[in-house]
Amino acid sequence: MASAAPRIFALHENPEWFPPFARAFEAEGLQVEEWLLTDGVLDLDSVPPEGIFWSRISASAHTREHGLSKDYARAVLAWLEAHGRRTVNGRRILELEMSKVDQLTALRAAGIDTPRTVAAVGRDQVLAAAKEFPAPFITKHNQGGKGLGVRKFESHGELADYVASADFEEPQDGITLIQEYIQAAEPFITRVEIVGGEFIYAIRADTARGGFQLCPADACAVDPLTGRPVLPPGATITPDPDTQLFSLREGFDAPIIGQYLEFARRMKLEVCGIEFIEAADGRVLTYDVNTNTNHNAAVEAVAPRSAPRALARYLGSLAARW
Repeated sequence: MASAAPRIFALHENPEWFPPFARAFEAEGLQVEEWLLTDGVLDLDSVPPEGIFWSRISASAHTREHGLSKDYARAVLAWLEAHGRRTVNGRRILELEMSKVDQLTALRAAGIDTPRTVAAVGRDQVLAAAKEFPAPFITKHNQGGKGLGVRKFESHGELADYVASADFEEPQDGITLIQEYIQAAEPFITRVEIVGGEFIYAIRADTARGGFQLCPADACAVDPLTGRPVLPPGATITPDPDTQLFSLREGFDAPIIGQYLEFARRMKLEVCGIEFIEAADGRVLTYDVNTNTNHNAAVEAVAPRSAPRALARYLGSLAARW
């Protein structure tokens, strides 16, 4: 009797994101079991099942009241890897997801240009961290995702008022980043999607309408009272329900792709979306590494290949030879 094929396990904390990926696995004839890491029990004397374990824990989990997911995932991935299980975006990559300091230092070590950044550990250190920055500049949370804590300041006095106010957003890990404000040559950023060492496609995100909150989701934030899209921080044009914030950057072929592929190989980062901005002064600056691939229906409808299908095929190929 032939042995059963190793299973594929998806480790995550947000059931709302999974349906497009479930459809991709089904289309590829693959079965996947979801492990929802919000809270639970982990018996360290138990032995994990055989299989391929794909982790997609997000740095923004705490915004969905899943504040335990980060440390739960750390424990589960440590347990899996101690037993020799094959993880995709495993324990080391989880740390990369959770820290922009980790991301930016790794990018720089790989020779990839990043914005000037200083980390303030503790609220009381934010003003000191910003003192050498000319205005305007921005703040953001070290444990980010969804544009958490991203604000633009036109002066140091404005920052001082914010830090002293009740509006100050405490970062989840206590680390606030001060970063140079980058004037874009055109009002968009680009996100490069990579799966299994291959470039899948590039997404163009509209910063005029999307501001600093540019996660490629299928819906933008809507005001529950008016039913109209919310003007995100940093946006200069109010979003319209009929206007897509995200589109395929068709024909994109630039040296940065090769740099990202080498970075992913070097970091053992198997699934990622890396974001950069083309500055008005000619610099190409990479500022964010997302250790997952997202689903955007408008992009997927016209893309030359599907990111969820590419992911399903990649995990399927690992399961077939594991």
